[in-house]
Amino acid sequence: MNKLTFADLEKYAKTMADSGPNWVRVSIDTGGIAAGADTVCTIFEKGVGTLGFPVEVRHVGSLGYSFADPLVEIAREGMPRVIYGRVDDEVAHQILQDHLAGRRLLDDHILAWRNRALTFDGPSTHILVKDTSAEKGDKSQFFQFSLAEELKRCNLQDKVQVVRALDMGVYDEGVAVQFLPSRVTYTNVLAPDVARIVKTSVQGKKIIDDLLYKKPDKQVRVVMRNCGKFDPENFQDSLRYGVYQGLVRVLSGMKPEDVIAEMKTSGLRGRGGAGFPTWLKWQITRAVQRTPKYIICNGDEGDPGAYMDRSVLEGDPHSVLEGLIIAAYAIGAARGYFYIRAEYPLAVSRVEKAIADARAAGLLGDNILGSGFSFDAKVRLGAGAFVCGEETALIASIESKRGSPSPRPPYPSERGLFGQPTAINNVETLAAVPAILVRGGTWYSQHGVEKSRGTKVFAVTGKVRHPQLVEVPLGVTLRDIVFDLCGGVFGGKAIKAVQTGGPSGGMIPEHLLDTKVSYESLQELGSIMGSGGMIVMDQDDSMVEVSRFYLRFCVDESCGKCAPCRIGGYQMLQILNRLARGRGEKGDVERIRAISTAMQKASLCGLGQTAPNPVLSALRYFEPEFKAYLEGGVSYARKMSANRPPEPVAAEPANA
Repeated sequence: MNKLTFADLEKYAKTMADSGPNWVRVSIDTGGIAAGADTVCTIFEKGVGTLGFPVEVRHVGSLGYSFADPLVEIAREGMPRVIYGRVDDEVAHQILQDHLAGRRLLDDHILAWRNRALTFDGPSTHILVKDTSAEKGDKSQFFQFSLAEELKRCNLQDKVQVVRALDMGVYDEGVAVQFLPSRVTYTNVLAPDVARIVKTSVQGKKIIDDLLYKKPDKQVRVVMRNCGKFDPENFQDSLRYGVYQGLVRVLSGMKPEDVIAEMKTSGLRGRGGAGFPTWLKWQITRAVQRTPKYIICNGDEGDPGAYMDRSVLEGDPHSVLEGLIIAAYAIGAARGYFYIRAEYPLAVSRVEKAIADARAAGLLGDNILGSGFSFDAKVRLGAGAFVCGEETALIASIESKRGSPSPRPPYPSERGLFGQPTAINNVETLAAVPAILVRGGTWYSQHGVEKSRGTKVFAVTGKVRHPQLVEVPLGVTLRDIVFDLCGGVFGGKAIKAVQTGGPSGGMIPEHLLDTKVSYESLQELGSIMGSGGMIVMDQDDSMVEVSRFYLRFCVDESCGKCAPCRIGGYQMLQILNRLARGRGEKGDVERIRAISTAMQKASLCGLGQTAPNPVLSALRYFEPEFKAYLEGGVSYARKMSANRPPEPVAAEPANA
């Protein structure tokens, strides 16, 4: 490829992204592949040639709806775009035959659109229907039949198809319908409403206000803005969707100080867990008068159940690379590294290809876009050690040393990789940077609350009805995320707690779920934001067992360098093990608290300092459970063991 210019990038961004009216997008990410997306994609690639009209089949990244993998988005000329979920081989053949060839949507596989409309912009061609309270008795089929019969009575059966949906994106709102292509959505629909829906909304194209679902989608996609839209391995596709436009703005007229000022206006804080202001980290690193300087993307995602960074790297690697280049320009770095865990082979291969394509196009290397700025990047693999998510341990690993933390200060911004000034940002932070530079720091800061601005991606897993990735503005509540976006607890059971922040976080009980999500509010509850893992637990889960699970994880992952973490974690785990067997002793709870205090104050790095958090938060909100183990002894422990479900397992494979 020839070296690109500013004019070339501007021309690409103005090119129509969709080359034809008929296309199929298959989400080829790790979760999708595990569910069979590769085979489904092959069926489409072979089958479209038999249709008699051109259909382009594209590989894209994750759309975030993990509960419905494999996911396929279909565009057919003259029909509304739809997303199909849980597409196996049989369903893929049905889509080819019924949807693409026969122009009829399939039942029980379509995900309704979350960006719902409040007015009709034309005639309705399809009506999606779903009983959102289906666990109490599914009425979807009855309402599908009723609507179809009413359409037939009005002689509209050939103009409007009624389709049972897989998911409506609203929950416990009775029967819901969504009109396509307008995306107007009604909820709490009753049998007497059927006739007026057809008369008023289908024939008259008018809104029925008492049925209209007016709540806007709580998700705002900034980090995941491009995921699922284009082939992450197609460089030209990424350019057509505006990737590298942030870099264009930076290198065509902004000074490094201007970039840092824009980041300060945005209020973006590090999304790896600590929440340190991004602009301040860049400013401190830039101010150090030594070269060379380095920039590192931390992709060592290790929390059980967390897969946010993996999905972004797999779905939009060029945006993360663009953020890395912009960060390098701001701090004055000439070289950067992606540190990605080796258990993410697809993410690694896509990032490596993105680097190679960008280098070939002149977006990496000497004199980028003729600006005089030179920068290059490469990938380094992590071996799966959880502690290497800590900055100094990560740096040691890149230097081919044992991955263990070092005392701070000096901080990496002063003495980091190879002893030189180094800034480290995680995947999500860097993915947000180009959007901020394109749309402005003020735009980004409009999302969020107080000192926590912007959006955050969470991987919601555990005992939740619809495990998935969600990206929400900071300031939404935990209840919003669990119930409004993910459908509540699986099986209709009562929720007991939500665990945030992974092994470094804490358990938040049901009565506190109306807390607004921010760095400060979660810390006040005894938890942390972390990288974005969120595990939902129901009344069957034992908080003693859950806290023991996380503590055992930290003990296994401790580097062993400092005694408070190495010895304190082991001692506390022995107490919990004894407690879980019904052999607890008087004073065990006090011993746990004393050891926790020592670990928090004296451990060398964040792993040891935060390892007690899940145990302490469990004691804070569920101490009666610990006392029940103590007072009930062996008999109580055996009873709990008999009723105990498996330890919380994420919908995605744990990445540790």
